Amino acid sequence: MRRIEVGGTQPYAVEVGAGLLDTLRVPERHVALIHPTDLPAEFVARAQAALKPVVTIPVPARDDCKTLEVLSGVLSRLAAANIPRDGAVVGLGGGAATDLAGFAAASYLRGVAFYTLPTTLLGMVDAAVGGKTGVNLPEGKNLVGAFWPPRAVWCDTDTLGTLPGAVFREGAAEAFKHGLISDPTLLSRVLSPEFRPGGPLLEGTLADAIAVKAGVVTRDLTERGERAYLNFGHTLAHALEAVTHHGVSHGDAVGYGMHYAARLSRALGGADLTGHTRAFLTWQQPAPLPPVSFEDALTFMARDKKADADGVRFVLLKDLARPYLTRVPEAVLREEFAGWQRDLRDLNLLT
Repeated sequence: MRRIEVGGTQPYAVEVGAGLLDTLRVPERHVALIHPTDLPAEFVARAQAALKPVVTIPVPARDDCKTLEVLSGVLSRLAAANIPRDGAVVGLGGGAATDLAGFAAASYLRGVAFYTLPTTLLGMVDAAVGGKTGVNLPEGKNLVGAFWPPRAVWCDTDTLGTLPGAVFREGAAEAFKHGLISDPTLLSRVLSPEFRPGGPLLEGTLADAIAVKAGVVTRDLTERGERAYLNFGHTLAHALEAVTHHGVSHGDAVGYGMHYAARLSRALGGADLTGHTRAFLTWQQPAPLPPVSFEDALTFMARDKKADADGVRFVLLKDLARPYLTRVPEAVLREEFAGWQRDLRDLNLLT
């Protein structure tokens, strides 16, 4: 078992290992357990046996749960169950479910304790760590939310064995991103055949990828500076999710977005890292993209959370592990978007 400490004003630990679902303990006596409807019943039962929640709240799977309507229903269930101020919300499932659970915890009674048990690779590496919680709007992804750090995170690697291969590879996008922006040793490990559920590289690679994010959020919880670097590839990724009405999964969208960001980085004088991002797309095998115009993508990119009064900003790379935040002229965005689409056609990733 590996343990990663997340510091700051509200420190907590992330535990990574097998069998953690059976050893869960929280100090709060009144616990609400939130999980997606597509989660294996075994995981729910094991969490219930360990935590003995007073209420268990199923929510729609994946991003279908990240709506204000679902949030409202969850808050009503918490109130009906008389969860007190010294109670707790536990999020069990993928990143979407834990995002929702965390926002419910931050909102209910102006904030109750929150714990998270991610069951997907994407949830473990990204959503569960760092305290970002929230839901989507029709106008864009994660536009409503709060910073609400968990009290603890448990990543039971046994849960990854139930994931379809495509879902596991989708989640690897965030680990690969951490390799590009901070720890290049992750790049070859993520693409190794030994990085798989039950594989010898799984726990160590997962823990090292989490450690990258833990270090960043320790230094910059509320994204005043360095934390923005974790959004490498996400400006286009969130746009692709929005323009396709979440027909593109988050991990697949990040894979696509990283390649676009690598092309922009090269166009603005950075090292050519497109070989890495092409290799990742070849390994990831994301679902092919439907046609998306530059104008449609730009509309949603302009709403990105890194935008300010002067417009959208992109996280780019001068070289491996050398990220920076900058504006990109629209002409360059347009030209590289066309080149990005050509690359995807070469990889048979455009429908």
